[in-house]
Amino acid sequence: MKVKDIVGAIEEFAPRCVQEGWDNSGLIIGSPEDDVKGVLVGFDCTVELIAEAIERGCNMVVTHHPLIFHGLKHIGPGDPVGAAVMAAVKGGVAVYAAHTSADKVPEGVSWAMARKLGLEGIEILEKDADGNGLGCIGTFPRPMTGKEALEYVGEAFGLKLIRSSKPLEGPIRRVAVLGGSGGGEISLAEKAGAQLYVTADVSYHNFFTSEGFMVMDIGHFESEVDIVDILLTQIRKKFPTFASYSSGMLDRSNPVHYFVVTK
Repeated sequence: MKVKDIVGAIEEFAPRCVQEGWDNSGLIIGSPEDDVKGVLVGFDCTVELIAEAIERGCNMVVTHHPLIFHGLKHIGPGDPVGAAVMAAVKGGVAVYAAHTSADKVPEGVSWAMARKLGLEGIEILEKDADGNGLGCIGTFPRPMTGKEALEYVGEAFGLKLIRSSKPLEGPIRRVAVLGGSGGGEISLAEKAGAQLYVTADVSYHNFFTSEGFMVMDIGHFESEVDIVDILLTQIRKKFPTFASYSSGMLDRSNPVHYFVVTK
């Protein structure tokens, strides 16, 4: 098995050419011609993920978030990105990321969110000419008030916390979702007829919503983490007997920690 074989399996599902112009999806460390003994799929490429891959006998990791977003002027152990780069190179581990390429395709990140909420009639929110695009919009299986929707979304995603605009009183049916940082698409969701928009990384002023429209911020990791299983499924579908695994640290890999203040 070669790196390019694993890349091909992923890009059949999430072609690198559909990624956003600012993104860095694709093979980040390694050569397409390198031999692969095993693949570990995770969410972020960290030193811990590289160590887990090596311990499991894997010399390739596939993540959602790219290890390198921008040009590096220095690579050293004191920086999380530099430390992960050093660990991967030293351990002979190839690194691949499917970021906005996996965000924009049908059955990708936002589709997983929509299915988790049981949305019906799912469509792409911001469709490109090629039929891909960011976000999804659909219909709740039953009308809900804002407070009912908060409970429903929280239970569906197993959330500890939801940041929300003022809950709507009237029935909510049309719902838009977008995994990751979706604050820039709030107006798009509203124009598309959504009464509720579920996303992450929403800034303070965006919680001032117009009448009849509601925004929920469920957390970046929480909105996107299902992509790990989706990517693993693509590899196993193509190579059912090959050594491919999901990270055993996934439930502990969210960099955001929540604390309850009691005083």
